[in-house]
This record gives sequence, C-alpha cells and structure tokens, in this order.
Amino acid sequence: MKSFQQFIAEAYDKELEGQASRKPGEGGRIRTSRKKRDIDKTRVKAVGGGKTEPAADYKPRKDIGTNKPRSRNQQQPEKERGSAALSPREAQRKAAMERRAAKSGAKTKTADELLSTKKKTVDPKYKPVKASGLTTKERKALTKKGERVLRDIRLKNLGKKSEKELKHKVTSK
Repeated sequence: MKSFQQFIAEAYDKELEGQASRKPGEGGRIRTSRKKRDIDKTRVKAVGGGKTEPAADYKPRKDIGTNKPRSRNQQQPEKERGSAALSPREAQRKAAMERRAAKSGAKTKTADELLSTKKKTVDPKYKPVKASGLTTKERKALTKKGERVLRDIRLKNLGKKSEKELKHKVTSK
C-alpha cells in the first residue's frame, strides 16, 4: 500500500505530467488556451480611408474557468416528458411499430442522438464578404451621398421640386 506522500510524488511526477492531472490554462481557464497566435489571425477591422489592420486582441470570454452545463451542448426537450399530443390509440400504434422495428434489427436512435443539437451545414460555395476598409461613419456617408444623387435624378426626371412630392422617398434616416 502506498503512503500519501508516495502517491503525491507519483501524481506530480514530471514524467507522468499530463496523464494524472492537467495543468489549468492561463486566465483561470480549465485547459490551455487554443487562441491563434498574432500571425495566424485573420480578423481585421476598418481604420478608415479604405484601409484595414488586424483586429485588436480578442476579449476573453466571461465563462472562463467554469464547466459548460449540459444544456449548452445538448438540445433539451421543449415539452414536459410524456406530454406528446397523441391519442391513446395512436400512442399504442406507435409503440407497436417501434417494437417491430427493433425486432427486425432496424437501428433506432439513442436518447443522446435524439437530444443532441442539429448540425447546420454551410453551403460549400459560400465566401465571406471582403472588408471594404471603410469605418461605419464613412460607409454611412457614402450611402447618403449616393441616395442624394439618386434623389436629385428622380426629382429632375419627374419635374418635382422636393422629395416630399415623391410617392416613395429615396433617402433614409
């Protein structure tokens, strides 16, 4: 039988490190950080004048150091257990069908498979929109400039004097 001192010495042995216990990560994380290095970062922000620069450091999440509850990664039932809207006859029929399916060897889903969250598939042709490099203020200014030009063209063609006379306004607020 090992003494407590021997057990502790083995548990924190340098050779066995990572097997017996894991070291917590920085900032109170449960595991080591998987954050990308600065050179791997792809996120950029607009700095104005059509230029972009790498985004500042990502903010650390608020739930660092806590284990995720099961409800975060498993879809939970929405209705009370056993409150399916089946009549007694329909419920009996469904149960009989399930028994027959199980007997014939058909694969039935486990509770975990039924409750797990549905995976959303992304279209393989999807490409994210390229950053324009304009700040929010610059984008709004550009949009308003275009709306004013469009409004002036419409007023000129329709022979009106102001936007109030138009049935559908051009500029947005």
